Amino acid sequence: MFMMTDLNQIHFDILKEIGNIGAGHAATALSQLLSEKIEMTVPNVSILPFGDVSEIFGSAEDEAVAIYMRVFGDSPGKIVFLFSVPEAKTLVDMIARRPIGTTEEFQDYEQSGLKEIGNIMTGAYLHALTRLTGLQQISSVPFFCYDMVGAIINTALIDLGMIGDYALLIETQFSLTNRQINGHFFLIPDPGSLEIILGALGVGSA
Repeated sequence: MFMMTDLNQIHFDILKEIGNIGAGHAATALSQLLSEKIEMTVPNVSILPFGDVSEIFGSAEDEAVAIYMRVFGDSPGKIVFLFSVPEAKTLVDMIARRPIGTTEEFQDYEQSGLKEIGNIMTGAYLHALTRLTGLQQISSVPFFCYDMVGAIINTALIDLGMIGDYALLIETQFSLTNRQINGHFFLIPDPGSLEIILGALGVGSA
């Protein structure tokens, strides 16, 4: 079976392009939601073991916010978004139209706002994937988690049904008028799903 570790530069370039197309759609929707011009780019696509995910934030003990969901359809899998706590609070303040630095806790309202961002990002990515491959995808309702990075990864993967040892990291940068926010978008395909996607793109495992 084709594994994520078998990806070559052509595969990475195509997956990055899908991410960029999705980011373009997401930027338009987020600009309307946040009432601010937003540009989004995907500077890097990489493969990493689940055990290394926490290193993005420094250590497994560092706190972060995650939005995660299951993907159903022709190439099922999981999607997890990770934000640092300050960046998640900044996004909440922007959604709520209040001064940056106002948010102190993630109550129901704040969680709903971040879930909506997760919905927008996931919908944009899956739309780009469907447009380029013809594969039909749909996501579950989003789940919110605020905890240490190590605990978040364990919780998300257990809730979503962990299969495999690697994740595809699609780094996402939000460029706003006066600030930049870095989000981390993880696509965790079920066994066989990545091969289905690449086959539909005409760049299979050969």
